[in-house]
Amino acid sequence: MKKVNLGAAPQTVDDYLAALPEEARTTLEKIRKAIKAAAPKATEVISYQIPMYKHHGMLVGFAAFKDHCSFFPGAKPIATHKDELKGYKTSKGTIRFPVGKPLPAALVKKLVKTRIAENEAAFNKKEKKR
Repeated sequence: MKKVNLGAAPQTVDDYLAALPEEARTTLEKIRKAIKAAAPKATEVISYQIPMYKHHGMLVGFAAFKDHCSFFPGAKPIATHKDELKGYKTSKGTIRFPVGKPLPAALVKKLVKTRIAENEAAFNKKEKKR
């Protein structure tokens, strides 16, 4: 799984996307738009040199590789929506898809909302202990 060579480490999500080949950039911009729609309070960051979103902890992320793109929603959203993900290659916390064929926006939004609920539940549990 070779990562796309971005040169210098990106400082922002815009930097990351600008350094990608056009097809990968277009694909991941669609993912980014769906994430922002589902998680308007999330903060965009670069973590491990890829775009990530934070909301009460790490939420989701995405990346471009030589032969595919990946979306990283974590294990629980993948398990929760496994029937809708049958056409994709998945592992514990990763969904892989072709560079020119982004995940459907509705599916990305469902995965993000599942992750938000997971993060908020963990956050609320910690707050109650204080």
